Amino acid sequence: MSRISSVLTTVIATTACVCVSVQPAAASGPVVSRGVTIPAFYTPPAELPAGNGVLVRHEPLSLGLSLPGLDGRPLPGTATRLMYTSTDSGGQPVAVTGAYIEPSADWEGDGPRPLVVVGSGTMGQGDQCAPSLSLEHPLTVTPQTVSVGYENLAVFRLLATGAAVVVTDYVGLGATDRLHTYVNRVDEGHAMLDAARAARSVPGASVRADSRVAMYGYSQGGGATASAAELHRAYAPDVPLVGTYSGAPPADLTEVMKGIDGSALAAALGWSINGFAQTYPELREVLDANINATGRAALKDIATTCIGDAIFGYGFTRSTKWTVSGESIGAVIAREPEARAILDKQRLGMTKPTGPVRLATGVQDDIVPHEQARQLALDWCGRGGDVTYKAIRLPDLGDKLTTNHVAPLLVDQGEAVEWLTDRLAGEPTTSNCSSMPTQR
Repeated sequence: MSRISSVLTTVIATTACVCVSVQPAAASGPVVSRGVTIPAFYTPPAELPAGNGVLVRHEPLSLGLSLPGLDGRPLPGTATRLMYTSTDSGGQPVAVTGAYIEPSADWEGDGPRPLVVVGSGTMGQGDQCAPSLSLEHPLTVTPQTVSVGYENLAVFRLLATGAAVVVTDYVGLGATDRLHTYVNRVDEGHAMLDAARAARSVPGASVRADSRVAMYGYSQGGGATASAAELHRAYAPDVPLVGTYSGAPPADLTEVMKGIDGSALAAALGWSINGFAQTYPELREVLDANINATGRAALKDIATTCIGDAIFGYGFTRSTKWTVSGESIGAVIAREPEARAILDKQRLGMTKPTGPVRLATGVQDDIVPHEQARQLALDWCGRGGDVTYKAIRLPDLGDKLTTNHVAPLLVDQGEAVEWLTDRLAGEPTTSNCSSMPTQR
C-alpha cells in the first residue's frame, strides 16, 4: 500500500493569475463541484438581511447516522440546515451555512439547555466538503472526490450530554458565492460567534438568549474557536460564552506552513493560499509573480478538493515545485513584506480570550506543530487568560503522515467534551498557567 493510501485509510478508519482562476462566479444554475451537485439551498441570495447571526433560510436536514428513538424522537437529535449572516474580514456582509441539532437527550444541568458551537477540522475547499453536508452524508466517495465527516463523532458525543449543537461551515465552504477562506482568523471567529446567534432563531430550538455557550474545535476548528474567544468581547458580547476548547490550533501560520509543506496534507497550503489571495489583492500580486504554471494548475485544482482527494492527489508534494524560483512558498512569502504582513495579521495570541479556555496539543504533532500551539497558551497566560493547557504525549506515529496530528484528537476528545460540559453546567475551573514554564 502506498504512503498516500495508508494515510487516507487511517483518516477514514479513525473517523468511521492564481486567485482569479479559482474564485467562483455567482451561481445562475446548479453548482457542481467535482461531480457533486450542491443543493440550491447553499446559493446565497443577492441581498442579505441586515445584522449578524440573522437566519437567511432554513430547512430540515436528515442526519446520515440517526436512529428512531423509543419516544418517537430521532437519535441523537433533530437537525436543521441553516444559512445565516456574518461579517467577513473585509467588513462586508457574508452568508454562512451550517446546521443546528436539537438533541433528543435531556439537559440535566443548571439553567436552560446550553449550546455548543462546533468548528470542524480541515474538510477541504470544495463546497461538497461542507460539514453540514457531511452530517447528511458522512462518507462521500466518487471518482473525483472523497469527503469524510470525521467530526460527526464529536457532534454526537456533545449531543449526548443534552447540549444543543450548531455546526458552522465557515465562510465560503458550502455557500457557493465565494471560495472558502481557509484559516482566515476573522472570518472563522465571526462565523463561530454568529452561528451561536443564529441558533436562537431556529424554529423549534430550545436554546435561548441566556443559554450558556461553549466552543469546540480541533485543528482548523481549534484555530476558529481560539479566534472566536479572542474576538468575542468586541464582536459578540451578547453571546454568553462560558468555555472554549481549542485543540491543535494553527496559531502561527508561518510555522504551520513549514509543517504542512511536503506532508500528506500538503494541499492545505494551497487552500490557505487560495483563500488569502481571494481576500488580499496584494498577496495575489505576489503569487502571480512567483507561481509557475504547475503551481497555478495545482492551486486551481486544489480549490475544489476535499481532504480525501487532496491526500490522493497532492500528498507529500513540496511547494518548491510550484514556484518560479524553486523556493518554497513559505520562503517566497517571508521575503515579501506585504505578503508576510498578511500572515502576521492571522497570528493568534495577541488578545486575551473570553472565559476559560482548554488548549490541548500533541507533543509529536508535525502537521500543526506543537510548539506554536503551546506558545499560544503561553501568550494567553501572559495576557491574564484563564487557560487549562494539556500536552498530549503519544509515541511518534509516522513522519508527516497526519497520524501524529489525528491521534491526539481521538485520545483527548472525551476529556475535552467532559471539560466543556462542566463549563456549561456552571462548574468552576482552575487555570494551570502558573505551571506552564515547566510543561512541554
